[in-house]
Amino acid sequence: MKIELIEIKARLSSLEPARRKILSIGAQLDGTFRQIDTYYNSPEGRLKLREVDGEPVSKLIHYDREDTPNPKRSDVTIHETEEPGPLKTILERTLGVKVTVTKTREIYQHQGTQIHLDAVEELGTFIEFERPITDLSRDREDLQTLMQQLDVENEDLMTGSYCDLKQDR
Repeated sequence: MKIELIEIKARLSSLEPARRKILSIGAQLDGTFRQIDTYYNSPEGRLKLREVDGEPVSKLIHYDREDTPNPKRSDVTIHETEEPGPLKTILERTLGVKVTVTKTREIYQHQGTQIHLDAVEELGTFIEFERPITDLSRDREDLQTLMQQLDVENEDLMTGSYCDLKQDR
């Protein structure tokens, strides 16, 4: 599956105020999940295998994304597998593991945007918006509006991924 997204990621000092604001605007909770993302050395973009506790399917995800703090475009390709073990072995042997990121993620839906509240081991707490691109200009405006509604400040926006943050430690 291939999708184009527009997204932002920002640091939070605490999840609880953000959670209250998300619920106050009418967002619906899909669930809370423990995710383990194993990132591999990739010559282009980022490549990770996502395993979710209790889920029968794992996802190999490759994405190219602008490293800017503003709402950014991301080209994503996802392959699902019910047997991640052999795939993980092949990726480790051929590309090598860059870093592993473990997080607890709450996923909310709001007017076509997926909102994530993440508690990332060793890194802290974050909020992320992901929206499939239908009209880039309008989608960018929608994320800006959501940032205002949820009090996400420009200075808290991040340029990279959790992988980058973990590598920089």
